[in-house]
Amino acid sequence: MIAFGTSGWRAILADDFTFANVRLVTHAIADELQNTGTGGLVLVGYDPRFMAEKFVAACAEELSRRGFDVQITDRDTPTPTLSVAIRATGARGGINFTASHNPPEYGGMKFSTANGAPALPEVTRRIETLIQRRVDDSTLAIPMMPPGRIETVDLREMYLAVLAGKVNGDALHHRPLRVAYDALWGTGRGYLDVFLRSYGWEVTTLHDWRDPYFGGRSPEPSEPNLAELREVVRRDGLDLGLATDGDADRFGIIDRDGSFIPANAILALLTDYLYRSRGWKQGVGRSVATSHWLDRVANQHGIPVYETPVGFKFLGELILEEKIFLAGEESAGLSIHGHIPEKDGILACLLVAEMVAQRGQSIRELLAELSRSVGTLVNRRIGVRLTPEKQQQLRQTLEATPPESFGGKQVTRIDRTDGVKFFLEDEAWVLIRLSGTEPLARCYAEAQTEADVEVLLESGKSFIHQ
Repeated sequence: MIAFGTSGWRAILADDFTFANVRLVTHAIADELQNTGTGGLVLVGYDPRFMAEKFVAACAEELSRRGFDVQITDRDTPTPTLSVAIRATGARGGINFTASHNPPEYGGMKFSTANGAPALPEVTRRIETLIQRRVDDSTLAIPMMPPGRIETVDLREMYLAVLAGKVNGDALHHRPLRVAYDALWGTGRGYLDVFLRSYGWEVTTLHDWRDPYFGGRSPEPSEPNLAELREVVRRDGLDLGLATDGDADRFGIIDRDGSFIPANAILALLTDYLYRSRGWKQGVGRSVATSHWLDRVANQHGIPVYETPVGFKFLGELILEEKIFLAGEESAGLSIHGHIPEKDGILACLLVAEMVAQRGQSIRELLAELSRSVGTLVNRRIGVRLTPEKQQQLRQTLEATPPESFGGKQVTRIDRTDGVKFFLEDEAWVLIRLSGTEPLARCYAEAQTEADVEVLLESGKSFIHQ
């Protein structure tokens, strides 16, 4: 069964992610597009994973047979770049061959609609139905059309020009800093580093070559994966460490003392910084799993907070509706007012760089100021691998007999926006939800101290395992 999760279809290479299934998914997407019109342009991109160009070629061939013109990126390309290009070219949509931060054995296909946003659940459900229809009836005809053109395009300069309009170039130019950038062998190489150097910044790059195996680990800008970046920042006395994941839609930040700064803290800081520096008065959007630290900052400034299920597509809708000036997810996803309805790790790093340059302070110093103003909340998550049987059992338990306390704190309210979120005493909460991209149950916890969060996570883990 081919199913789309929070960010497209992902599967193990050569197991379920095969040429036959790629062609099947491509035809279902073509069916979806042809239900609302014929022909037009479809963009196709990819990340550095194994056999990516071969899968892209198969996809482009099928789209051409269905009458679509196809533009293929000339190299592995960031997801936000493809999103910008979809909007700029008036394409019908885009297909990105990426498994984002998943381990290297995964392949993935992500469909974005004409507005550059990840396809919403109602769209992916229709695509899943169309896939199943073709699986059930192998004789189902493939509508033949006059073949469309297939060409290769370079999207980098278009995207970098868009970025230049989203950051304060004067702040970058007048206070150039010394930074390190870890591309994690992903698509961001030649993007973020080149952009900063154009403003006179000194940039040390790490892992800026293509490696389908991402150094033998997941290309996620997490604290364990950024140990080398942390060491370079500390050793060379740099001002900042920046990182992006495999398809450059997520970010990772290292402060000048080598400290890893969690995404939730960066989102809270940028909410405050963008409100003050841009004068934007719209609201802030966050996923159900993201820290309520953003709420504290928003409340201080008198702006609304919108909560969505996990998945940036939901936050993207709020950007398109111009309800928010910042969209953030604790999994290091961010976009802003006037930009794409898709997370952009390169832009997030640039905004952090701008903030540090403009304020002339380290991130730790900026966080200390923010904490004195609105207080501090600690938020962490863990993943628990489960078999399909255990996943089903957990669903049933959460539905029928949810716990009444975690770590000695009583449950005061339950929210089922996405997974099950348990509100506890003292502003604490625990969220348990099944991952949409991996065979995991995720447990998120937030409280006022690290010690409390540790207890809540242990309690949540015990509940998942019972």
